[in-house]
Amino acid sequence: MHRKILTALLMILPLCTYAQVGDHRSDLSIGGNAGYVLSNIGFDPKVSQSMHGGITAGLSIKYVCEKYFNTICSIYGEINYASMGWKQDIRTSRDEPVINANGAAEEYSRTLNYLQIPVFAHLAWGREQNGFNFFVQAGPQIGILLNETTAKNYETPNLSKDGTGRSNTIVEQESMPAQKKFDYGIAAGLGAEWSIRHLGHFLVEARYYYGLGNIYGNTKEDFFGKSNNSNIIVKATYLFDITKSKNNR
Repeated sequence: MHRKILTALLMILPLCTYAQVGDHRSDLSIGGNAGYVLSNIGFDPKVSQSMHGGITAGLSIKYVCEKYFNTICSIYGEINYASMGWKQDIRTSRDEPVINANGAAEEYSRTLNYLQIPVFAHLAWGREQNGFNFFVQAGPQIGILLNETTAKNYETPNLSKDGTGRSNTIVEQESMPAQKKFDYGIAAGLGAEWSIRHLGHFLVEARYYYGLGNIYGNTKEDFFGKSNNSNIIVKATYLFDITKSKNNR
C-alpha cells in the first residue's frame, strides 16, 4: 500500500511539465521558510505521548508551469532542517504524574534532527500577482537523520505495580538510539499566498507529514513492529521571482 501511494504521488508531479493544455507559464521563484513542528512517533507497542515541539527552517523553490482555467499549477520543493521526535506522557493508572526516587515527576523526550526534502504538486486558485490565492499541495518527502539528543530527569523509570508507577510500561525506546537514518513518507498541506508585484510572495501553510518508514527495525526479531514519524507543521515562506513569463507580468 505504501508503495502504491508513493507511486501515485510521483506520477502527479510531472504532469504540469508534460500536460501543457492551458496557458503556459515559466515562473521560477526561490526563497526561505521557517516554522514550528509538532511531532510524535507511531510506536507499536504503544508508547503514551504528548506532542514534541521543535523548529524547522530551510530553502524553498517554486516553478509555476501552467494556468489551467482558474488553477495555477506548480512544482514546489524545499530543503529543510527539522527538529522532530517524541515526548512521553508519563502517568500512573490514576492519571497522575509518576514520581521518581528523586522526588520529581518523570519527564522524557527524544529530539531527532533531520535534513528533509519534500517535493510537491502545488495547485492554487486566485490572483497570480498583486493579490491573494489559496493553495493545496501534496507529494513525497525524504529525510536524513543528522543527530539525536535525549532529555530525562531520572536514572531508572518507576515501574512499580503499587499504583505509583507507570501505567504504560514500555521503556525499551528510552535506551535505544535510532537505528534507521533514512526516512520517507508523504506530506500534504493547505495555505494562502499573498503576492506583491516587484516585492515577492508571502506564504503561510499548515502541513501534515506521515512517515512510511521506521526509526527502529521492524522484523519479527525486533521489539517494535512500527516506529514511524508523523508531524504537523505551521510555517511561513518568502519567495522572490527569478524568472517570469511575459503573460504573467
